[in-house]
Amino acid sequence: MQRTIQKYYKEIQGGLVIQHMQPEHAPQLEELQKTVFPTLADDELIRAAHYLRHLEVFPEGQFVITHGDQVVGMTTTMRTDFDFLNYHHTFKETIGGGWLTNHNPEGEWLYGLDMGLLPAYRGRGLARLLYRARHEIAKALGLKGQLTVGMMSGYGAVSHEMSGEAYYQELLQGKRKDPTLTPQMKIGFEPIALMPNHLNDPVCGNYGVLIKLDIDKLV
Repeated sequence: MQRTIQKYYKEIQGGLVIQHMQPEHAPQLEELQKTVFPTLADDELIRAAHYLRHLEVFPEGQFVITHGDQVVGMTTTMRTDFDFLNYHHTFKETIGGGWLTNHNPEGEWLYGLDMGLLPAYRGRGLARLLYRARHEIAKALGLKGQLTVGMMSGYGAVSHEMSGEAYYQELLQGKRKDPTLTPQMKIGFEPIALMPNHLNDPVCGNYGVLIKLDIDKLV
């Protein structure tokens, strides 16, 4: 059943607004990608043309945080029917080279493809607000929850001294904190599986972790 989703627009702290992405945001979003993911392989960065296509394919799933006319945060999503028995996939495959070709309009899960904030706006709880916006849309669409692959972004710095599996196990056991995954787990995401060679970025040693947030969780 097709559902009508209202335009998302919420004023938050200090003149910041979280809202659905608009076409005029695309050029700034391309630049934001380069700032947020400075070591990501060039062919895995999302460009302005990609963002415009996302708005054609799944406009209700794309969000930005703005401060006046400046885009300071963003998240990109699609819908999917996920096979938890055959879970391994790469970022490049999933995002369809940037074009969102794997979006399934009837998919039961909201899949988060990326999220980022300008450095000056981090540490204010804004990522949680983006996850909350995603969760609200997932509920409005009647979905099962959110899926994403979090970058194991602390691993690159210690990859010379331990394996990715050992790092992941320490994270699960609470013996290690990760700059990306620990905040995601605090929000309520549940780690499902380690994902080697998920993307091409030395900051995480190419590792990601498949994580899940069921729709009944509070964000």
